[in-house]
Amino acid sequence: MAKQNHFNDLAFTATNYKLLLIGLGIVVVGYLLMSGGGNGDPNAFDATEIFSDRRITVAPIVVLVGYLFVVYAILKRDRSGEAQ
Repeated sequence: MAKQNHFNDLAFTATNYKLLLIGLGIVVVGYLLMSGGGNGDPNAFDATEIFSDRRITVAPIVVLVGYLFVVYAILKRDRSGEAQ
């Protein structure tokens, strides 16, 4: 009985890396949605710009979806290697 050496197998496949990059891209888009809206006048306060729906609800949901996508990319296993 030959002992199989599985040390050469990589933890992630190319699919995992692609999904990871997509997830990180979604996270970056979410943070970009949260940023911006700077005011040129430091004495003026525009509450509608700071507390907009895009910053308060949409951007955090996009970031959360991105992080969940990253977790999925890390945990995904390649189905072709199970039969061996």
